Amino acid sequence: MKIFKPEAFGRVAVMLGGESAEREVSLRSGNAVLNSLIKQGVNAFAFDPAERQLTDLIGENVDRVLIMLHGRGGEDGAMQGALQQLKIPYTGSGVLGSALAMDKIHSKQIWQCLDLPTAKYQIADKSCFEAGSCNAIMNELGNEVMVKPAREGSSIGMARVTSATQLANAIQDAFIYDNEVLLEQYIDGAEFTVAVLHGQALPSIRMSTPHTFYDYAAKYQDNTTEYFCPSGLPTDKENELAALSIRAFKALSGSGWGRIDVMQDATGQFYLLEANTVPGMTEKSLVPKAAKAAGISFDDLTLAILATSMPADLQAAP
Repeated sequence: MKIFKPEAFGRVAVMLGGESAEREVSLRSGNAVLNSLIKQGVNAFAFDPAERQLTDLIGENVDRVLIMLHGRGGEDGAMQGALQQLKIPYTGSGVLGSALAMDKIHSKQIWQCLDLPTAKYQIADKSCFEAGSCNAIMNELGNEVMVKPAREGSSIGMARVTSATQLANAIQDAFIYDNEVLLEQYIDGAEFTVAVLHGQALPSIRMSTPHTFYDYAAKYQDNTTEYFCPSGLPTDKENELAALSIRAFKALSGSGWGRIDVMQDATGQFYLLEANTVPGMTEKSLVPKAAKAAGISFDDLTLAILATSMPADLQAAP
């Protein structure tokens, strides 16, 4: 990866906030990144699309946008498409990669087609869901199920259930956020995440939480979650996980930077959970932790992310 001088980036809009359910986390991520860039001499400023029109970017003479919007409207391809129409370079994955990674159902379907390991699942559609089907779903998926809105992040709207009644209630709760809900076999084991930066996997992180699962509170609101990086995997398993994560990210047309979440069962088998194309960059976030383990400071990480907005031939230059 080429190291660019701060002035090479020109005027940079750090896009943060937005209108998704992850607005508050996005504000924290965006401000952390913005402060880092300014400290390093990058001509950067904050831009909240919930408060300004996108066309204001033209009047601001913006050379590129660092997208730090989490969730819908920023991580799902919509903002990427708008910026392409404005002919403004931006960080991370393009329209297709962003849209596919944001959709947990389509992610799993693509991984399945490529024989990449992922847990059994079913889909609940708001237009035709019948609560009476929950007993059969529980039996099919092993009587312990994760319920996930198809297109939300930060574990919003998710639940872990162990009965048909709980499942029916959790699905209705998830329908508040999305018309399609992923019902996934629960994998009992260790949870890992792997950051991908410029085509390379950073050291994996293992998360351990006393919560029922790694939910929103475990991620952002309390201090009970433990993070292990290095994760404690044997070298062969670490290499296997890194290779799987890179394959999974590329399968969804992910590019630049992102993160893959994975479970490991008691036999050592990995199962892909989901992809993130604009991961968090708060004080509790995982990508900065992995970067630190790889010897990459937070400041260097923000520049590396910003560099993903450069043309590919320049990124690869010596």
